[in-house]
Amino acid sequence: MPATPPNRPLLSLAAATLAAVAATAAPASAAGGATGLSAAVSPNSVAPGGRIGLTLGGCGSRTGTASSSAFGDVRLGSSNSAYTLSGSTTVFTNASAGTYTVTFECGGPGGDRVTASLQVTTGAARGGTGGSIDTVSRGEIAVGGALTVGALATGIWLLRRRTRTT
Repeated sequence: MPATPPNRPLLSLAAATLAAVAATAAPASAAGGATGLSAAVSPNSVAPGGRIGLTLGGCGSRTGTASSSAFGDVRLGSSNSAYTLSGSTTVFTNASAGTYTVTFECGGPGGDRVTASLQVTTGAARGGTGGSIDTVSRGEIAVGGALTVGALATGIWLLRRRTRTT
């Protein structure tokens, strides 16, 4: 039986989809310049009441903090490396829409600091999405509908093809 060539349009579509998802899910990050610290907030855009992850890299201590007027003070800890600290928190449900500064501090008071940004969007946090999605655009609805119709059409075609050969 001869080998069938790969379906290049399907592979191209899959690659483009993965690239689009990766581009929209990139966390906000900042580098600390001379201190060697790096900080990340993920996702960097969230609705009030949404959950976020906080990461501080390049810290020589096993503890640190992250603070912002969007969520208060959060203690960061190390799971396996003294150089990477992490934690998570929930954005205040009454946080106003806008950009908030998140200040990361390595070690105790007076330690090295670095900042990152957090964008709080309008709307309530949605269950199951971590508050990272506020609305669904018409384009997303169209793509979802097209994929559903394509899957349904393929299923019908396969069923009809199977019944003709038996």
